[in-house]
Amino acid sequence: MESALTLPEFLARDPRLLQGLCCGIEKESLRVTTEGVLSERPHPPALGSALTHPNITTDFSEAQLELITRVHADPDSALDELLDVHRFVYQNLDDELLWAGSMPCILGNDADIPVGRYGTSNIASAKTVYRLGLGNRYGRLMQTISGIHYNFSLPEIFWVPFAESRGAKPGQNFQTDSYFGLIRNFRRHSWLLIYLFGASPAICRSFVKDQPHRLETFDEGSLYLPHGTSLRMGRLGYQSDAQSELHISYNCLDEYADSMHEALTRSYPAYEKIGVKVDGEYRQLNTHLLQIENEFYGTIRPKRPIRSGERPLTALRSRGVEYVEVRCLDLNPFLPVGIDGVEARFVNLFLLYCLLLNSPDDSREESAVMADNQLAVVERGREQGLMLRTLDGEISMRSWADAVLDGIRPLAALLDEVYGDDQYTYSLDQQVAKLTNPDLTPSARMLDIMRSQRIPYFRFVMNQSIAHKGYFDEHPLRDRALADYQRLASESITRQQEVEAADDVDFDTFLESYLAFK
Repeated sequence: MESALTLPEFLARDPRLLQGLCCGIEKESLRVTTEGVLSERPHPPALGSALTHPNITTDFSEAQLELITRVHADPDSALDELLDVHRFVYQNLDDELLWAGSMPCILGNDADIPVGRYGTSNIASAKTVYRLGLGNRYGRLMQTISGIHYNFSLPEIFWVPFAESRGAKPGQNFQTDSYFGLIRNFRRHSWLLIYLFGASPAICRSFVKDQPHRLETFDEGSLYLPHGTSLRMGRLGYQSDAQSELHISYNCLDEYADSMHEALTRSYPAYEKIGVKVDGEYRQLNTHLLQIENEFYGTIRPKRPIRSGERPLTALRSRGVEYVEVRCLDLNPFLPVGIDGVEARFVNLFLLYCLLLNSPDDSREESAVMADNQLAVVERGREQGLMLRTLDGEISMRSWADAVLDGIRPLAALLDEVYGDDQYTYSLDQQVAKLTNPDLTPSARMLDIMRSQRIPYFRFVMNQSIAHKGYFDEHPLRDRALADYQRLASESITRQQEVEAADDVDFDTFLESYLAFK
């Protein structure tokens, strides 16, 4: 497995081409009661419309907030915005908390988990029906798992000299091909992020109920794996027997689009049994292997902002890839917003490394190897001597990780030169320390506290959630910023009303158009 990276000459000559690496953060969190039970309350009206607010929406559940930043030119400004959005949310949650862990809180019956509601418009109904479909296909419990999505792109000034260094013609096609190269390498190496930042080695027993599992008993209320890192990314998380047979190719946009299009248009027998519209009520959007593009559970996605009424796949085919979305990061329960600048900087380094490293085509065989490696690190990532697979044979996780981090080090030095400090090298050094000493990883720290304090997973995350609330209670928004967020909330409600008033066809007609590829 090739891991060595030679620093491109054009970057050595002008490191400023990397100034302004673009990033944005999307953070999911469950709203819970003071007893740690999933909230039964609707989306708080003071937060605005979940359909139209630019920063505050919901993911699967009505009780699962998704907090979104704009695109920023550095991690610190993105995190500052995320902090402010949290401040506003906490000032309008009354007595509720945001659950600090990726794996959920105390849960009742599957059917009692409320799906997201977005108003009376056709698009709002489509969003809810999609979630009903997810619940019918995979169960609602799985959908309550939360995480961090990290969006990343390169500045415009980077692309022309990068293309010239590769002997390619600058333009959108080169940019798209380069992002697909990044994605291929990311999938080969993303187990490293799961080891370094995985923070879900244990779960509440209420999550598995009577399902079969391979977890061990930690205490009366908790299950875990002794060397586990991120159960969220393993067998209990976003897994699907139906999707396991899929091979989505990332070799180029055409292959990706063709393989996704097949999954989006091929009916699946198990979903046919569910039905679409039964006794006048929708159970899912369609019977296809994927209802819409977002249903595909990948660790990373190629992305392009969509226009009104446009399918994401159509946007990619028409205008190429604009950025990538990383989806394998757990919420870090030790951090008030689940992520910090040290982690964000390393993700920047890791993605830049994946872009610049030679990226051979993928294959169905290699996809299976990647899946095996991911599961191995999820379940046994901190196990001494863990071996991973490559197409050329086995390799120790430690030696492979060392090679990747060595390859990243010149990039850290380069970005420190750009920004005039040592924060990127510091971030890298923190990850090297986690390889040398696995007890420094978030997953190990969680289990250590649970053992030393003799508390279950639930109590550990509950304590962290209460502590985070205390932090935000002590650091509220100032009056001007609070007024700005209140205005955004009010404007979002007005926009939702405008969307509802603009509907001019019935839902069945709308849905046919909504799902069509144009």
